[in-house]
Amino acid sequence: MIKLLIVDDSALMRRQLKTIFQAEGDFVIEVARNGEEAVELNKRFEPDIITLDINMPQMDGLTALSLLMAERPVPVVMVSSLTEKGAISTFEALNLGAVDYIPKPDGTISLSITEIEEEIIAKVRAAAGAHLKKSRGLAARIRGDLSVSKVTGAAPPKRSTLRVEQGARNDGLVIIGVSTGGPRTLEDILPQLPGDFPWPVLVAQHMPPSFTRPFAERINQLCALDVFELQRPMPLEPGKICIGRGGADMVVMRRANRLMVSTRPESVQHLWHPSVELLGESVLQHCEPQRVIGVLLTGMGYDGAEAFAELKRRGARTIAESEQTAVVFGMPAELIKRGGATKVLPMERVAEQIMQWVNAG
Repeated sequence: MIKLLIVDDSALMRRQLKTIFQAEGDFVIEVARNGEEAVELNKRFEPDIITLDINMPQMDGLTALSLLMAERPVPVVMVSSLTEKGAISTFEALNLGAVDYIPKPDGTISLSITEIEEEIIAKVRAAAGAHLKKSRGLAARIRGDLSVSKVTGAAPPKRSTLRVEQGARNDGLVIIGVSTGGPRTLEDILPQLPGDFPWPVLVAQHMPPSFTRPFAERINQLCALDVFELQRPMPLEPGKICIGRGGADMVVMRRANRLMVSTRPESVQHLWHPSVELLGESVLQHCEPQRVIGVLLTGMGYDGAEAFAELKRRGARTIAESEQTAVVFGMPAELIKRGGATKVLPMERVAEQIMQWVNAG
């Protein structure tokens, strides 16, 4: 049995979520109306997984999350509104240690939660077995050196110690696929790439439409490279990190013998969006595999595994994040199972390996 704590100030949301998980038959459920009750029940009920609303009276979700992680760390899935403000709060929650988030389709009180019932169940089940990552600066926040309410936005930029060697070619491409646990993981990997990194980087991170622009802006604050959300067709440019837009897919194409990256409406043939598999298929069609590096990071499911495995078979170099650091060892595990991983590496060694391959030509 999985012990689940549902935390929401809305009686309707508590009832809806409880009904969904009671129907599964293998959940023991407790509910809390606010952050204070959540902190107490985390110690008394000892849940395996918590769903936590962000906007609550008495104690908001971010404050509660920081206390939960300090007193008894547990996998947490945030319940977030589909707004840019909700996105920013969600990224801060992920930075504090939350595993994933559930978007409310109708805002604060969702009357159509059943529309995403399968997604909610899948995310909570995946998070229940997730690998927790320590939050940067959490101890300082809890001690009171910094208030949680003041710790918003991205962390200060990191200075990369990696260097591009003279003579490194600039005709390659890096593609990255990631899902659950991705924002925190990308915040650790992408800032390690130096400012003179010579290849374009395309990132397919599963996210809803209103989240990808603030996420790209957040990552841009951390990186020496320019980071942006893909809005329209554009040439692949060295040293640019392009985040696929939520609510669409991202593909590579060739126009007038020039490689471009573009958005397209979500493909009904693929379950997750922006689709990693579709990105990989387009790279197979238009790029020389020997000049491609594919990286498959944390995430549930198998998105991208087959396309990345085929890229490796045709000469590309690929990295699967290891179980040691993956929040959810789903997507990288599927790549490994298909024999598609040139290297299996923990998160902290991914950027270094990319640089080694780029410098090797």
